Amino acid sequence: MSIDTNASPATASAILLKAAETAATVSIWIVLSAGVILFNKYILSVYGFPFPIALTMIHMSFCSMLAFVLVRVAKVVPGASMSKETYVQKITPIAALFALSLWCSNSAYIYLSVAFIQMLKAMSPVVVFAISCGVGIETYSHAMMANMAVITVGV
Repeated sequence: MSIDTNASPATASAILLKAAETAATVSIWIVLSAGVILFNKYILSVYGFPFPIALTMIHMSFCSMLAFVLVRVAKVVPGASMSKETYVQKITPIAALFALSLWCSNSAYIYLSVAFIQMLKAMSPVVVFAISCGVGIETYSHAMMANMAVITVGV
């Protein structure tokens, strides 16, 4: 991030404050994500709760309730108005695939180590890019594949 040397001190200060806020948010997200991963592994492997789909349902229910409270009650973020048809066509498939992804991820904790699962998750951008190229959403290029390699190795 470069800061314009001709910018006023107030503008530069606002940019630095926004960068610090973003860095703090990402850091909190990383810590919470690691905590959820380790907690799921503990529940499914150490504690012996052999029901990954039930754990996924609890997870999704909690996320739904929290989203409802933040959007409709606390009004932290503005709500979006959309028709039922749009919701069914646009939101429901994403939610279903996300729930399936969580179920598969939670099921993997029973059989695999957390470290190995994280290595597999690092391959997600490459898999998404390959599938996107396969179905014609993206066009393959060596430059894009190089970017995918950097992302995968860097994660």
